[in-house]
Amino acid sequence: MNRGRRREDIFLDSEDYQTFIRLLQETDERWNFKIAAYCLMSNHYHLLVHTPVGNLSRCMRHINGVYTQRFNRCHDQDGQLFRGRYKAVLIDADSHLLEVLRYIHRNPIRAGIGKELQDYPYSSHHGYISTAEKWAWLKKNMLLAMLCEKKSDQKTFYLDFVSQGEPKRIERFYSLANLPSVLGSDSFKQWVKEKFQHLSDQDEIPRSRDLAPTADHIVSIVCEHFKVKKEDLAVSKRGIENLPRDVAIYIVRLYSHETLADVGQHFSISKYSTVSSVVERIKARKDNDKILRKHLKQITTILNKSQEQT
Repeated sequence: MNRGRRREDIFLDSEDYQTFIRLLQETDERWNFKIAAYCLMSNHYHLLVHTPVGNLSRCMRHINGVYTQRFNRCHDQDGQLFRGRYKAVLIDADSHLLEVLRYIHRNPIRAGIGKELQDYPYSSHHGYISTAEKWAWLKKNMLLAMLCEKKSDQKTFYLDFVSQGEPKRIERFYSLANLPSVLGSDSFKQWVKEKFQHLSDQDEIPRSRDLAPTADHIVSIVCEHFKVKKEDLAVSKRGIENLPRDVAIYIVRLYSHETLADVGQHFSISKYSTVSSVVERIKARKDNDKILRKHLKQITTILNKSQEQT
């Protein structure tokens, strides 16, 4: 979560809200930043996220930094927009995850903006009650399954759950001036303390490289998807497209955190500029190419599922 400096508004019109939501989607796609819920209020925002590659700090710097640039450019302003570094709370999924989801979605109700959650357009509540394809990017399935395993009943259970209001203990927690960094059971807090005590003197632990999928793993998934051999991905002929190769390069660059030069080595490419050109070409093309988007979605879905199991 973060808020505007001196509690000033960070969203001035509907386009600002939409800009921020598009930025969330970009970050999700680019860095595997799984956004399970959000609520954008006039002077602050709340996000519920899962970071399987341990890159929270990198993604939040991107979101806050890029949005500030876009906001200042649009409204002819300059300088700092947010009060400072974001605030993050580690959530105990077993005991508090659903309560935090409800707290986030009920922000407009607590603020007196409308009497019903559906009255407020800038939260992911609408994604939780919709099956439209435009909400496919929202990582809501796990939370809905926690409410009810039967998909046909999940919407009913969700609406009943959020209508009940949040417990007083959750309201008290988020009202604290110095918000604790962990929300969960005593056993969960003790586990966190014991596991990460040796890192308490470090501001940020860059573990994303340890958790990211390897290039070899990505290549194997791409080869299986396109029914090609690994050596086929090293073939490049002028004027002849090798789509599996280009897709593999794009996804390796996107997920593995390797440099352009390192990515090139996997595909027998000596110039890092060639890798950059492939990545930019796929990035630009996918917006207008439904078949390419389908390939990318299918491959990244398999890749993400494999990462969740590790």
